[in-house]
Amino acid sequence: MKQKVIAVTGPTASGKTDLAIKIALERDGEIISADSRLVYKGFDIAAAKPTMEERRGIPHHLIDIVEPEFDYSVGEYYRDAKKAIDEIVSRGKTPIVAGGTGLYFRVLLENYNLPNIETDYGLREKLNLKGEDELLGELKVLDSVTYERIKDANKRRIIRALEMIKALGKPLSEIQMQKEPEYEVEWLIPELKSREYLYERINRRVDLMVEQGIVDETRYLLKKHGRIKNFVCTIGYKEILEYIDGNCPLEAAIDKLKQHTRNYAKRQLTWFRRNPNLKIEI
Repeated sequence: MKQKVIAVTGPTASGKTDLAIKIALERDGEIISADSRLVYKGFDIAAAKPTMEERRGIPHHLIDIVEPEFDYSVGEYYRDAKKAIDEIVSRGKTPIVAGGTGLYFRVLLENYNLPNIETDYGLREKLNLKGEDELLGELKVLDSVTYERIKDANKRRIIRALEMIKALGKPLSEIQMQKEPEYEVEWLIPELKSREYLYERINRRVDLMVEQGIVDETRYLLKKHGRIKNFVCTIGYKEILEYIDGNCPLEAAIDKLKQHTRNYAKRQLTWFRRNPNLKIEI
């Protein structure tokens, strides 16, 4: 029999954290984060990292595990999350995977098979110097099927696709990308009354981030780490950096942050609605 895992997913600011903690309390569970920014130490306010008080004594895994200089890959997430699931089950607890990074869910809990390809940091640096349009143009030539699938993804994912294609010497679309799912998964998503309701929650969250000190956090991380990629490409920090650099007033930076977060939530909704097994949890 396959091991039972609960998945709590959905767009940013939808209430995933509260729902996951509620379920963990009810079912004697532990939570495994499925968020590509919560792995980084110091990415607190902008990443909406739950505080120790908010976690209510529930153990959380894969939060604050690497420094921002480390480019934590989905392959490393798969390895670490599987280990966490095994450890949680060995303690007689219920594993609950919660977050909003769709690719993490696909690789860990769905039928997506990720080719095991080593990171080529030199190639990544060269590709990162190019703009998104140029990268997408190159991807379209090399693998039109993958291009259509991820053309709305972020720059990091586009670069990783190109890196894998170049390493394999063939389009990703020609590789067997499906496998038998390893777990029996109960898929849950918080109830969303409407898209307008979600957008209002996002706007309120950004206002709270400002009150909590996202500007000071951005200044601190800039001083500590410099303009490393994982910092300057993170929603929240990249907008506040425009204000710090004197390129726009704080109010304009906040408006951009709200807009970019709403855009990200829209992409997440598109991703998760492809899953026919999602059950709305009130």
